[in-house]
Amino acid sequence: MTGLPITRDDDVVRVRQAVRAAAVAAKLSLVDQTKLVTAASELARNTLIYGGGGQADIEPVATDRRKGVRVVFTDTGPGIADLDLALTDGYTSGNGMGLGLSGARRLVDEFDIVSAVGEGTRISVTKWAR
Repeated sequence: MTGLPITRDDDVVRVRQAVRAAAVAAKLSLVDQTKLVTAASELARNTLIYGGGGQADIEPVATDRRKGVRVVFTDTGPGIADLDLALTDGYTSGNGMGLGLSGARRLVDEFDIVSAVGEGTRISVTKWAR
């Protein structure tokens, strides 16, 4: 597992590069690589902007039949008060790309979010090779 700090804009780029390298190593198709990197970029930026910084943990995952990549974003920021609203298509609380959490969720195969107000947020995404 690769743990990368997310404390400034340059770190978002580093997370993108590391996620792409992991996706290539897992033999994800070019389309699936792009989907995972796009989702990771959005989530890394959210970690920085809304979570006040945090970390991305990137790891290869495998079952008997397939390989993939899991990326877990964690922060100790303010948390998300209304997860249902935050996961609504088109919702944005700022001036981001507008992809938001719902867009990132659509780009991956598995999406899990846990957030507590005043404690932070943990988002795990997984993309599997086809």
